[in-house]
Amino acid sequence: MQGGYDVFIVGGGVNGCGVARDAVGRGYSVGLAEMNDLASGTSSWSTKLVHGGLRYLEHYEFRLVRHALKEREVLWRIAPHIVRPLRFILPHHEGLRPAWMLRLGLFLYDHIGGRRNLPGTTSVDLTGPLGTPLKNTFSKGFEYSDARVDDARLVVLNARDAAARGADIFVRTRLVGARAENGRWRLTLRDADGGAEREVGARFLVNMGGPWVDEVIRGAMGRNEARHVRLVQGSHLVTRRLFDHDRAYIFQNADGRIIFAIPYEDDFTLVGTTDRDYEGDPGQAAITPEETDYLLAAVSEYLKVPVTKADIVWTYSGVRPLFDDGASKAQEATRDYVLTLEDGAGAPVLHGFGGKITTYRVLAEEVLERIESRLGRKGGSWTGEAPLPGGDFALDGADGLEAELGRQAPELDAVTRRRLVRAYGTDARRFARSGALGRAFGHGLFAAEVDWLIDQEWARSADDILWRRSKLGLRFSAEEAEALEDYVAQRVRERLMAA
Repeated sequence: MQGGYDVFIVGGGVNGCGVARDAVGRGYSVGLAEMNDLASGTSSWSTKLVHGGLRYLEHYEFRLVRHALKEREVLWRIAPHIVRPLRFILPHHEGLRPAWMLRLGLFLYDHIGGRRNLPGTTSVDLTGPLGTPLKNTFSKGFEYSDARVDDARLVVLNARDAAARGADIFVRTRLVGARAENGRWRLTLRDADGGAEREVGARFLVNMGGPWVDEVIRGAMGRNEARHVRLVQGSHLVTRRLFDHDRAYIFQNADGRIIFAIPYEDDFTLVGTTDRDYEGDPGQAAITPEETDYLLAAVSEYLKVPVTKADIVWTYSGVRPLFDDGASKAQEATRDYVLTLEDGAGAPVLHGFGGKITTYRVLAEEVLERIESRLGRKGGSWTGEAPLPGGDFALDGADGLEAELGRQAPELDAVTRRRLVRAYGTDARRFARSGALGRAFGHGLFAAEVDWLIDQEWARSADDILWRRSKLGLRFSAEEAEALEDYVAQRVRERLMAA
């Protein structure tokens, strides 16, 4: 049996990587296994927001909303490159929630989360520029603050920081066996590519399998009674750009749900999300015709120019692993996380259910409290102050970084410089250098960046780069993607031969 870890984590989503970062930073030895690519599950299928969840107030989830609201500015502070403030416009819709209810909800939203740097709620006249895309029936509304996030990059940056502090991160590695022996875990890991197996030991096992959390319990641990997770599918549309300003819209629907329309990747609009119970393989989730029609109708209820299927440039669909609390409707199931700690022949295992991108760091801190209760305390809370990789610059420092990058690599156009700063922050200086960019693959992607992603961020395919480490897949042609795939495959082979 190779390697003895204090803590071993199953699942390379935001929660698993957040736990790995926190644990290794407190002095524990840490390993993590992800059966696919990092952030290849729920963590890259989100609405790309760091937000309190305004609608959760109606379900009295005050704890969840308060934690999430506090985390907005924490995450902005430690990752100003990938977390950026965003103002939301909430039109008042006659016949739905009355104006007084919206004002009350937004008052709570402004005050229960310790807001400091984000601006508060204001009334907005929708007969002006911010209402230009809307039907004339919408004349008044409210404007409030939340933030956007590059969700998959948030995961990768947590993994990178964990690895830099000593954690072992195993991608494309499945946990196929977990046996408790003499108060420790004997774990069997299988490489997804070659099928080779290895065994490692751990004092504490953390199951952050996301939609596959029950599968870990049933499969690797061999327990048939697992049935704790409720799978809820959420689907999104990415359309051509639907409006010119930089605000997002939050639209109420007659069924009580809300839909976001968010400026996305400069030239597009992100519309979502849906909520429907899901059965089957979470990795095979795909938007249904009914979901497409629902989202198109919901956004067209508000916009002067109806949105049609011809406007759609991409769709994505994912499965949220919510804790099964017995709620009758998918949209009513709690979005808060639930942690369960148990002993397997004296070896502790913790299972995580539910949770949100926004509260991943709070979840990780609570997991570490459980770990400390069993393994002993090694260090205190720290992740809310230490920047994530590339995030060591001021909240208003992005423009300065873009200008610096322009001096360092004048070959890069302004759009590419902005993309690199938003993705890598100060780390962009490390590979974007004049005369060293290498082969151009199109749309501002050069070999120097691709090599960085392979060598530093576990990228192993063109999809890893085009749809998770970036969203350049929205712009790449099939031929361009194939050329990139060939290059990545060759570089990965060379890396394996040199290892």
